[in-house]
Amino acid sequence: MQRVQASAAGATHLDYPVTALVLQGGGALGAYQAGVYQGLAEAGIHPNFVAGISIGALNAAVIAGNPPERRVEQLRAFWQFICRQPWWPPLQMGLPAGTSDQLPQAWRVLVDSIESTRALLEGQNGFFVPRAWPSLALASEGPHTASFYDTGPLQATLERFVDFDRINQASETRVSVGAINVRTGNFVYFDNTERKLHPRHFMASGALPPGFPAIEVDGEFYWDGGLVSNTPLYYVLIARPRDDALIFQVDLWSAVGDLPKDLLQVAVRQKDLQYSSRTRLVTMYMSHQHKLRRMLDELLALVPKSERDSAAYQNALQAAHAPRRNIIHLVYRDKPYESYAKDYQFGLLTMDEHWSSGLSDMRSTLERRHWLDKPSAEEPFVTHDLHGTELLPDEPSMNPITNSQEHERTTSGEKTHGNADLDH
Repeated sequence: MQRVQASAAGATHLDYPVTALVLQGGGALGAYQAGVYQGLAEAGIHPNFVAGISIGALNAAVIAGNPPERRVEQLRAFWQFICRQPWWPPLQMGLPAGTSDQLPQAWRVLVDSIESTRALLEGQNGFFVPRAWPSLALASEGPHTASFYDTGPLQATLERFVDFDRINQASETRVSVGAINVRTGNFVYFDNTERKLHPRHFMASGALPPGFPAIEVDGEFYWDGGLVSNTPLYYVLIARPRDDALIFQVDLWSAVGDLPKDLLQVAVRQKDLQYSSRTRLVTMYMSHQHKLRRMLDELLALVPKSERDSAAYQNALQAAHAPRRNIIHLVYRDKPYESYAKDYQFGLLTMDEHWSSGLSDMRSTLERRHWLDKPSAEEPFVTHDLHGTELLPDEPSMNPITNSQEHERTTSGEKTHGNADLDH
């Protein structure tokens, strides 16, 4: 049965000229995205457009930099490599026997605390190492050393797990990663349709200060794109050519959460809100744009045929084109024992949990086979969310259809026609 469903899902995605994978930043939480990709690969869905920011950019590199049949294997090897501690054996070797979900929550809180502390003190294998503390008290040599950690090892790691010749075959897979120019403040996307990509482009996308140093690319220094926008969804939606697209948006931070009751919870909630993508804002805007295009198309139908060869009409006709976009949204859900350090807790035990969560969510999503169907011309912008919730009271809908038609519920998920309910 699963093989039939997988085959059907893989065939459906061929109905779209573009199948995009959009990966948000989130440090250690990025293993969730690797699990999501495994679910896609099992279903025979191979994106031809991969865009990411921060850890999402690193996952994008491993995915696009390997042939489809090796991507899951290389993702697993990459994550196991960077989640190893450089000094001492993994902590879980000393834990009680049993799977992670059988461990008492108090154990998991302790494990997470120790593993995140080790990341701060030891760094992560093949990823980053702490700078000598005496050097931090002295004048930095420049932007490339003004940080608590050195990410130099990451370049060799990327070269180990990524074939950059393959990444630069844009005709096979388009790759885009976002970063911010430290000097100008401009947001930049490094895109393999515009330039040749190398490891430092991906390192720049994940250079989050003050932990990581700015990365120099072509004489300019760049920081993590998540400082400005932690998802490349908008870039993918406006990319040319404006083709029909099936878009898998994978977020690591939830914009919806409990009201904090103490200072630690305040810090956690602040980080969630800071790094949760502005998916809701983006989809509200794009939905509104689709509505305006439909209105323009209706107006153009009233133009006399004698005037339709004019430049003004042709320009308006092009602007009225509304490609069909289907966004499948997945959001990582925090575990009860996770706290402020969740994005730099790289322990192998936690990595496996994140991976399994992503794989489970993707499999559950693909069981809803009709979610992959191409939207109609009348409603060209559709979103689906496995963990869908109602629009918040203060979020106005820009839905092009009536409120009574706004939500089409399933037992555990949501289909939304052209509204903004994505950012959870």
